[in-house]
This record gives sequence, structure tokens and C-alpha cells, in this order.
Amino acid sequence: MGTVNVVNVAKKHQFSWYEKFYFWSIGKGLWITLKHFIKVALFNKQVTIEYPDKKRQYSTRFRGMHSMKRDEKGRERCTACFCCMWICPANAIHIEAAEVPSDRQHLHPEDKFAKKFEINLLRCIFCGLCEEACPKGAIYLDGTGEMAADNREDLFLTKERMMEKTGGSILGQRN
Repeated sequence: MGTVNVVNVAKKHQFSWYEKFYFWSIGKGLWITLKHFIKVALFNKQVTIEYPDKKRQYSTRFRGMHSMKRDEKGRERCTACFCCMWICPANAIHIEAAEVPSDRQHLHPEDKFAKKFEINLLRCIFCGLCEEACPKGAIYLDGTGEMAADNREDLFLTKERMMEKTGGSILGQRN
């Protein structure tokens, strides 16, 4: 076997004398702080938004909060097939299925339903894979809602919080 010439591509950064004392880095950080201070103090340019009074404009590409749809007859579309839970890369969806009792058969189109459906927004990456994986068109990322919360419990979406009264057709426009 022949010898292969190996070239070290990643070269270690050599610090200069002023970078070794960290004064350069601290000075750069203080310069950024001073720059923002001057923008606010002298030129009256607003850097932050006063949240409860003013709302932030979201991008047109923002998917929105999760919402669950009902069909045209007012029945829940979710049949607890677990497709959204299995495809979620962040493992943010938790579903518990149950058999539909005979007295609630008019509320569900099939034999089982999602007794418990929770989405952990602290883990969710809003990728939209749950929306694409749902064969019944039950979950969409089009809901409006505030993304800020005071405590962790508000960042768990339950089925009751996501449920809407009516939904559009599965294919085509969304409501």
C-alpha cells in the first residue's frame, strides 16, 4: 500500500497579542451596547416592542398555532390514528385513544377517538409534518393565538383548546 499525503485543512486560529488579553472582545461587546444605547437615546429609534400594548406582526410564512378541525356535520375529525404522533421529529404530540361509547357515537365518525390529545409547544418546532401526516385533515397549523405565556402549563395545547367548531373540506381551502 502506498502512503497517502494528509493535509490538515482546519488551521488553528492564532490569537494576536491583544486578543490574548480579551480586551478586544470585551471592547467589541461594549461597542454594540453603546451603539444601541445611542440609537435609543439620541435618535429615538425603538429597539423593543412593548408587548401587551403592541402586537408583533408575524411573517406571512408563519404557520400559526395548531388547531383541530371538525367535519361539516360537527363531528371530530381526529380518529386517534397516531400518524401525527409518530411523524413528529420533536416528539411533542401525545395521544391517548379510547373506544367511542354508544351515547357519543354521533360526535365521532369512527369507532375510536382521541381521549387525550396534547401538544407540548416547548418541544414543537412548527415543522408542519403533523399537518401533512394526518389522513383525516384533523390538525392544521393555521390557528391564531399568542405565543407568550406566563407559565409552562399554558404552553401545553389540549384538544379542547385546539378544537374549532367547523372546518373546510379536507382537500382544498382551510378555514
